[in-house]
Amino acid sequence: MLDPPSSASDTEDGEQAALDLLTHGKLDVEGRLVDASNATLYCTIRTAGRPQKKAPQKKAPQKKTETSAAEIACVYKPIAGERPLWDFPVGTLAGREVAAYAVSRAAGWDVVPPTVMRDGPFGPGMCQLWIDHDPAMDLIALSRRTDHAGLRDMAVFDAVVNNADRKIGHLLPVADGHLYGCDHGVCFAEDYKLRTVLWQWRGKSLPRRSVEALRRLNAQLTDGSLAAELSALLTESEISATKVRVETLLKRRVHPYPPADWPAVPWPPI
Repeated sequence: MLDPPSSASDTEDGEQAALDLLTHGKLDVEGRLVDASNATLYCTIRTAGRPQKKAPQKKAPQKKTETSAAEIACVYKPIAGERPLWDFPVGTLAGREVAAYAVSRAAGWDVVPPTVMRDGPFGPGMCQLWIDHDPAMDLIALSRRTDHAGLRDMAVFDAVVNNADRKIGHLLPVADGHLYGCDHGVCFAEDYKLRTVLWQWRGKSLPRRSVEALRRLNAQLTDGSLAAELSALLTESEISATKVRVETLLKRRVHPYPPADWPAVPWPPI
């Protein structure tokens, strides 16, 4: 398995190594997550027999002339296994998950694990790095905290992507204290559909780190670099709506309130 990075540069190198492996590695289905509403397959993905760039290792480095092998666990959600929804176009959930990763990475939030679109045993779909969350963490208690910077980042991220399904079980805290989230298939609707368990900051001023992240995101949406990346995953109107949400957050500088005509909390919340 890829070892965890130990510095900021290691993080970037390790993330790119994971993306390369997710995109080009050999995908083997090991099982299915039966509680998921859509086809969600637990897989291993590996490459061997040729030199490759690996995530930084804490072990002694190998000689440059040696061939290396790497293996990671991942989640593969084929488009063919998506259940139709009344409020999202058929066959678009995988692309929305990849778009959520692109937004998270562009803003510097890093709340979504590395995610790519690729072909697999059951056709094209989303492939995301598997995260071993910390089993000692009480997720219900975590979801109620007001002093967790990563959780607050998650709340702002959800407001940007218009997440309609932020459940407690979608929080993935890891042992080093970082927080990831998963299951972002029902995001990026044009209408306001924010539905989340993270309402504890509603109406409160955004912290400086959130404003800086939103500025980074807005800059990349404005110069076209991020919009170009999202154009293969979302409609033009969905991208425009995302930019409007970012601009609104920057203008008002507060966490949003629950919608008046839409359930504020997903069911079940866990």
